[in-house]
Amino acid sequence: MKKLLLGLCCLFFLSSAHASELKPWKGGATPPLALKDLNGKTHKLEDYRGKAVMVQFWATWCPPCLKEMPAMQRLEKKMAGKPFAILAVNMGETDKDVREFVNKMKVGFTVLTDEEGKGVGDWKVFVAPSTFLLDAQGNIRYTLQGGAEWDEPAYFKAISELLPK
Repeated sequence: MKKLLLGLCCLFFLSSAHASELKPWKGGATPPLALKDLNGKTHKLEDYRGKAVMVQFWATWCPPCLKEMPAMQRLEKKMAGKPFAILAVNMGETDKDVREFVNKMKVGFTVLTDEEGKGVGDWKVFVAPSTFLLDAQGNIRYTLQGGAEWDEPAYFKAISELLPK
């Protein structure tokens, strides 16, 4: 797993020039996702049907991941009361390390752990951070590799358009 994470880190730096562009998803069906949060509760992607969902794969050692966490927090606040959820999937770190980070950053959205790398493999994640935006039917509509200021108007608009009508 450590080699995979090192490779992800290197790939991020190679691809960071195109880090802020939402791209339409052309990768086929949405992969499954069933991971535990830091309290041990399993979250299944299908449980979020009827909501627009941001699935983001991140790591505590990834500078762009850390930089965008406050913007994700602001986005969640802007979307309060709307059918929207953030599932932030940590890639390969221990629950202890993730918990310390989440407490330090005061993260309020749902953080899932993927210590074994199942989600990373199923979603074919090669860059940290990697974000997928899903519509209310659970279909991936957009992806973005690299960091972003998620509460900026263009991203907010794109996410708002994924909310159920």
